Amino acid sequence: MLVVTASVVMSSTAAYAAMRQYSATVETSNWQVDTESRLQCTLNHELPGYGDAMFTSVASKQLNMEFELDMHLLPNRFDVAAVYSVPPKWMAGVAPKTIADMTMRKQYNGDLPQDAAWTMLSELEKGFWPTIYYQDWYNKYDKVSVALNASNFAGVYRQFVECVSNLLPYTFDDIAYTVLSYQNASTELTKYSQKRLAMIGEYLKEDGELELVLLDGYTDSYGGRWNNEQLSIRRANEVKSYLTAIGVPNDRIKLTGHGEKRFIAPNDTRESRAQNRRVVVRLSKS
Repeated sequence: MLVVTASVVMSSTAAYAAMRQYSATVETSNWQVDTESRLQCTLNHELPGYGDAMFTSVASKQLNMEFELDMHLLPNRFDVAAVYSVPPKWMAGVAPKTIADMTMRKQYNGDLPQDAAWTMLSELEKGFWPTIYYQDWYNKYDKVSVALNASNFAGVYRQFVECVSNLLPYTFDDIAYTVLSYQNASTELTKYSQKRLAMIGEYLKEDGELELVLLDGYTDSYGGRWNNEQLSIRRANEVKSYLTAIGVPNDRIKLTGHGEKRFIAPNDTRESRAQNRRVVVRLSKS
């Protein structure tokens, strides 16, 4: 009588397990900077038959980086993949290094945060192949490895780093609500507000998704109600002229002059009156 134990079955199953491997060849390894602006930089690597590997950094106060594994077949369950730095064949005797664990969520691309993404980039720069291993979601007998080929990486990476170094040091949220302050009884911005308006201009030169700009002009209570209303309109109009000059469509800018109404501070001291001399800029986009 033949007795087959569980351990024998498991050993037999392991022996027949297949490793499906996805990577570009040395000849076809293609790295390119897909998105290159002052708002976002994306470095893309095609994985034939599998998808794309992407490194992305966006405009922000802080240097940032994210890795995304864009898969043709998304996971059908929650799982965890192991990410290693694997030496190429010509680095004989060099051991692989652990980079991170990648959480795989059902019907979502895999991704890794900043530290792991930067580590992968630095390993690629040294010639290593960051490789992702996991149990296949659609075939219980298969394991999968996805490798990023370091061939043809160095030159494109320098272009990507230059793009990242040129990203704006602020986001849309940092400028979406801005209060511009003015000198007394004039349309001249304070020096700080001149810088804030320049920041808005630099951002809007890059972002084509702007839907609406609302400009609300205000004054302090000195100078007469009608005169103050006209002054608040002139202040808002000058901001509008600045924005249209850098390419914001005229019909997307709405302005209102409120004069001395809706003050936010008492008008009894020089400091408090300065708070009321303002144009509020509100931006919205899709």
